[in-house]
Amino acid sequence: MKIVILGAGRVGESVAESLVLERNDITVIDLDADRLKALQDRFDLRTVVGDGIQPSVLREAGIDDADLLIACAAQDETNLVVCKVAHDVFGVPTNVARLRSPEFQAGTPLLDRGGFAVDQVICPEQSVTAYVRKLVEYPEALQVMQFAKGLVSLVAVRAVGSGPLVGHSLAEIPNLLPDTPMRVVAIYRGETSLARLDGQARIEPGDEVFLLAATTQIRRVLAALGKMDRPVKRVMIAGGGRVGLRLAREISQSYQVKLIETSQARCEYLATQLPGSVLVLRGDSTDEDLLGEENVGEMDLFLALTSDDEDNIMACLLAKRLGARRVFALINRKAYADLVQSTQIDIAISPAHAVIGELLTNVRRGDIEAVHSLRHGAAEALEAVVRGDRKTCKVADRRVDQIRLPEGAQIGALVRSRGDSGEAPEVIIPHHDTVIRSGDHVIVFVPRKPMVREIEKLFQVSALFA
Repeated sequence: MKIVILGAGRVGESVAESLVLERNDITVIDLDADRLKALQDRFDLRTVVGDGIQPSVLREAGIDDADLLIACAAQDETNLVVCKVAHDVFGVPTNVARLRSPEFQAGTPLLDRGGFAVDQVICPEQSVTAYVRKLVEYPEALQVMQFAKGLVSLVAVRAVGSGPLVGHSLAEIPNLLPDTPMRVVAIYRGETSLARLDGQARIEPGDEVFLLAATTQIRRVLAALGKMDRPVKRVMIAGGGRVGLRLAREISQSYQVKLIETSQARCEYLATQLPGSVLVLRGDSTDEDLLGEENVGEMDLFLALTSDDEDNIMACLLAKRLGARRVFALINRKAYADLVQSTQIDIAISPAHAVIGELLTNVRRGDIEAVHSLRHGAAEALEAVVRGDRKTCKVADRRVDQIRLPEGAQIGALVRSRGDSGEAPEVIIPHHDTVIRSGDHVIVFVPRKPMVREIEKLFQVSALFA
């Protein structure tokens, strides 16, 4: 696929890295020549120095025959104008824009083809907030990703010795949890994935386990693999920027929230935007005395969400040392995120990986409803809709054991409509003899990115296939 990316900032760089590794033809436009040179030195892609609003610059970037434009410059206005030019002048089929303003939401007439021609809106701050919100709801999990409009969840959890399933083989799980259908789709032991997940594979303490289940069963599944923490009641947030404000606003009705912000002006603004139950404090989140005075040791969760990676890391380490139960750090730099995973920081949150799945839905071939990037981009889970029939699709009207998946890839769950009955769709944890039907939403775990193309081909409809 030929893709033009406007903006080589943190989001643009992460998007380019993810897409270029999938052998897409990528061109990045930015005004900063040094930033583009650094990007070109690292990845196999083209760069164009210039203002992406100018048609001549877009033409130089190859927009004439591009399949996709991703506008992720710093300013909303720039991204909107570029999408309009790309559509009206060059006829680009799909335009994606990064928009921070809540005035521009998906579905508004301003963004349709007669307006700014934005096919999909991405907002990293909103994506990160939603990502963190799930971790607040399920503090035992390392990742929580939802499919089929929230009916199915894929969770990553660290197995501990006291978990009822830990030390047992996968074949024993149905007997140990008879009323909780679930599917273990991957087990990582250290940095290595278990190659074969047959019935003899065992879950050992310390394993990072990825599993799929109906969202209504997630708490039972988490309890079976790890020690259930007491419910979260007290949350401290370091950083009152866009993410901190969004999160504090969303969780203020369910949790006791304290928010620390360094800027006096920002504190005054936050106080006008948040309910009175949220305590806004002016101070430095890396100040040990301040954290001690505000009883960080009594916090169930400490979330460092400032724009400075180093401050977030330091604040989390201090909070952990002072007794905070779990600490999460927002980390932009990939190298830092990899480093802190083995420290006292429980979870490193990457803004780029929180948003990349939304973009990948436009890149994937076939009818793809949702994509989630896992393990810092090394693996992926996707939700594909089955179209066609046995003659035109390699998945439709076939048993699971008849589908030639790449080694290690797994079909973990199906969501099937109940027709016109008015009932909610049915969540199915498939077995080897489960038949996949046209219209099913199939959630597939892909352990390695190079396998994605093979998975896409399985779900594509072809008049020539028989």
